[in-house]
Amino acid sequence: MRDAITGLIGRYDQLGRYLDREAIDRIAGYYGESAVRLAAVELINGEAAEIVREASQRLWQADPELLLPGGNAYTTRRWAACLRDMDYFLRYASYALIADDSTILNERVLNGLDDTYKSLGVPTGPTVRSIALMADVVCEKLADAGVADAAMLSNVVRAPFEHLCRGLADTNVRAR
Repeated sequence: MRDAITGLIGRYDQLGRYLDREAIDRIAGYYGESAVRLAAVELINGEAAEIVREASQRLWQADPELLLPGGNAYTTRRWAACLRDMDYFLRYASYALIADDSTILNERVLNGLDDTYKSLGVPTGPTVRSIALMADVVCEKLADAGVADAAMLSNVVRAPFEHLCRGLADTNVRAR
């Protein structure tokens, strides 16, 4: 995995160029957002189970049929798999968040997920909603703690979650 700084320096190195104003501004922006990134990742690390629990409760309340016979979270095994996957997405979102590089999610999460979900008959719609709900929970907790304003949280914290949502929505798999 790489981070925003390593990727930026690597591009300039390949071009054989010194860092220009645009690169310096990008680096300054990364460091300017670092307190929010660190706070978000610290929150996720310390409260992952609570974030997944809250987001899943919101999902089940909005979509109770997922828990009923025929729903994708029906049976304890499927329900546990949903929670496990949510935790997996949350963990990888935290990696992309601290690195400020959502493209790492392509290699680590999204590539191959389409085939896996198709083979298991898992629809991505509820998965996408659960990821968006986790972003909501994280942003709400950070806002309640006074970490940053809504615009900063939306621009910085939501980015990896939105990348995951877009990636999964592009391959929206329907249940069999």
